Amino acid sequence: MPEHSMYSPIKLSRKPKIAHLTTPRGAKFNTIRLTNPHKQRKMPSPKSSLSTTSPPPSSPHRLPSDASVIRPNNSSFLVAANKQPPLTQCLTINVSDPRGGAVPAVLHLPSNCAQGTKISKAKTAAILLSGAGGGLVGPSSIYLGIATKLSSLSQGIPVMRLDYRFPARNRYCVADVLAAMSYLEKEHAVSKFVLVGWSFGGAPVFTVAGNDERVVGCATVASQTAETDGVERLAPRPLLLLHGSDDQTLGSWCAESLYRRYGEGGKKEMKLFEGDDHALTRNAKEAEEMLCRFVMRCAEVEIVSGEGQVLKEEVVKVVREEAVRMREEAVHGNERVELMKRAGDLGGDERIE
Repeated sequence: MPEHSMYSPIKLSRKPKIAHLTTPRGAKFNTIRLTNPHKQRKMPSPKSSLSTTSPPPSSPHRLPSDASVIRPNNSSFLVAANKQPPLTQCLTINVSDPRGGAVPAVLHLPSNCAQGTKISKAKTAAILLSGAGGGLVGPSSIYLGIATKLSSLSQGIPVMRLDYRFPARNRYCVADVLAAMSYLEKEHAVSKFVLVGWSFGGAPVFTVAGNDERVVGCATVASQTAETDGVERLAPRPLLLLHGSDDQTLGSWCAESLYRRYGEGGKKEMKLFEGDDHALTRNAKEAEEMLCRFVMRCAEVEIVSGEGQVLKEEVVKVVREEAVRMREEAVHGNERVELMKRAGDLGGDERIE
């Protein structure tokens, strides 16, 4: 008899093909109709929030030591396109709020920007935020690609991959984002920002954007709807919403709700990837390119000759490429997901499905 270690034993009524699952945590499950009661189990119903109200831990997050989380494992395409790899800096940014401490970040700067000097041309920077577990690489590790590509363009855009001190707690995460914006403003003369968030990350993205006009555009991947009232004050600044139709963590109705709540007079776009999951494992490459182009539009940066191909390149080497191409299964064993684990992006309540 198969094991069901996460759940109490399946109880079958005398009426065949009906199974009821319970869990010690009290999660609600739908009734499942099975041809074989031991063959499959239903996932919990998708939520609309991954925020937590529990007290923050005593120690904030720290930068991971794994080098593959800091720099991509494939940047040879930049050399082929006569592009210089960006300067990459690991940072801890002090945050001025009652809890204090510092938030970890990785900053990708255009190669023509020497360390310690201000950026003269790039007035807009992108800040990429992960989900309820924190982390640095985002869904299917697309943040590595976005940061590498945008900062290597002829009109390079600085990109910061920002962790949180205390993930899933919007109050502290908002302070982290504001501290990052102040750092880029002071150290690199950046005056405008594009915010990108995955999952829980939609909460600090819209909270900050709804109250700070320095934010010139917002994009989310599989965002929650809790603590996102700022989306109603975002227009006419542009909005991009990406979501998988089969997301079992935060239902795709979250994107539809955010799309409806966006105000009048601006440009909004929503893309639902048919059959894809919470981390867009089946469409990571397309999502990465869409986000790159969105940030470029917000920053008023144009593609010069040959750079269109750069945006299409694979920065994170995928191990199970056939499964991605065929789109017949979730790619749980590839390098993109392994990087998420090493970077901490699958901590807390975050998951792939």
